Amino acid sequence: MLSICELESILFVSSQPLTIKKLSVSLNKSESEVSEAIENLKLKYNHDDSGVWIFAVDDEIRMGTNPGNAEVISSFVKNEVGGELTKPQLETLTVIAYRGPITRPELEQVRGVNCAIIIRNLIIRGLIEEKDDAEKLMPVYTISLDALSHLGVKTVEELPEYQTLRQHENIVQVVEDFKKERDEEEY
Repeated sequence: MLSICELESILFVSSQPLTIKKLSVSLNKSESEVSEAIENLKLKYNHDDSGVWIFAVDDEIRMGTNPGNAEVISSFVKNEVGGELTKPQLETLTVIAYRGPITRPELEQVRGVNCAIIIRNLIIRGLIEEKDDAEKLMPVYTISLDALSHLGVKTVEELPEYQTLRQHENIVQVVEDFKKERDEEEY
């Protein structure tokens, strides 16, 4: 039987819609089990007093905010993307620039904190890009050409001390440890 908790967690960490087929493969469950679990999540979340909703359009599923909260979300996002970057945003942007392409879990392993809102903020500002990676369920993040242009460089390799910092032993070790743990969990 499919754990709704597992499906819920995947939808929570994914920053893009996922197909039922992709979810069924990643959860090692049938598409009908995934569809039934999605309906149960809709019953759990999709009501006026919930801040979280499950959206299903055709075969794509996504977790998002309650549409009734659009005004407050818009105000929050506007305040978040205005002004200078915060220290956590700069740290996240730096890790993405020097270690990208990088998944959100890898990024969070390096930083040691949840980066979901920071990633969305950086995407909204046009400083990072989200791309699909055929080898990973999760999207990967890279620094945008606009961000490189603002920094006065054409490629990430032109960033100060790029090779030294990209291969810094502490960062490499954290990412490798994370990948090893993830691979062991899959088997």
